[in-house]
Amino acid sequence: VQLQASGGGLVQAGGSLRLSCAVSGGTFSSYTMGWFRQAPGKEREFVATFKWSGGDSTYYADSVKGRFTISRDNAKNTVYLQLNSLKPEDTAVYYCSATTWALAGPPTVRQFDYWGQGTLVTVSS
Repeated sequence: VQLQASGGGLVQAGGSLRLSCAVSGGTFSSYTMGWFRQAPGKEREFVATFKWSGGDSTYYADSVKGRFTISRDNAKNTVYLQLNSLKPEDTAVYYCSATTWALAGPPTVRQFDYWGQGTLVTVSS
């Protein structure tokens, strides 16, 4: 399974970006998809994930609730992350990820089996 993330860039505080992640080599509709991020000097943390492969239920980190939205298009084998009202503290490399498991609680890095290469989001103040 290969995940290719794109859409990162430099944006001013308050701005928006949409990240995309194209999945190939597997059955996209069978994966629970998610987004994580890693800021310099910090551990990778979850941002937003679906709870399982077949529904719309989601988990969001408290720090992004109301500002970020995860979505997926099974016809295009793509998962998206809409980032609105960006803050400098959102600066990080954003990774898309996939797992064959349904999530019974807040997502962790260890639960996800497949990772994209990351796309850098930089928010200037």
